[in-house]
Amino acid sequence: MSVAQRIVVDTNVFLGALLTRGAANAVVAACLRGQAIPLMGTTLLAEYEDILGRESLFARCRLSAVEREELLDIFLGICEWTPIYFGWRPNLVDEGDNHLIELAVAGQSRYLVTRNLRDLARMELRFPELRVCSPEDFLRELTS
Repeated sequence: MSVAQRIVVDTNVFLGALLTRGAANAVVAACLRGQAIPLMGTTLLAEYEDILGRESLFARCRLSAVEREELLDIFLGICEWTPIYFGWRPNLVDEGDNHLIELAVAGQSRYLVTRNLRDLARMELRFPELRVCSPEDFLRELTS
């Protein structure tokens, strides 16, 4: 993949980037290097902020609260703000995840990077140009 692709980075991947040095961290790092363009919308931003407010999640985090906020600010600085004007309602098992698909479609994203593959794969309304994938799969495609 030579041209930077628009992607949606699910909250669980951003959280994983804060907590580990694994694939989720590498996805966020790829965005920071300009290898991918992360999309951001109102609902996804609210989820990110909600997660950062849950101190219990970060008991063993390598980053302090200030560093986590700084990383979010830097990440938001490279995100492409994407308003959603049309609600597709792909009828996911978790109604709260529908906004991810809507954000991806509104921003013409090719990838939705998530750890929640099972629930997102069961959507009734399909978008053939959108690939729902794990951080590991996205990284493999990024380097191929």
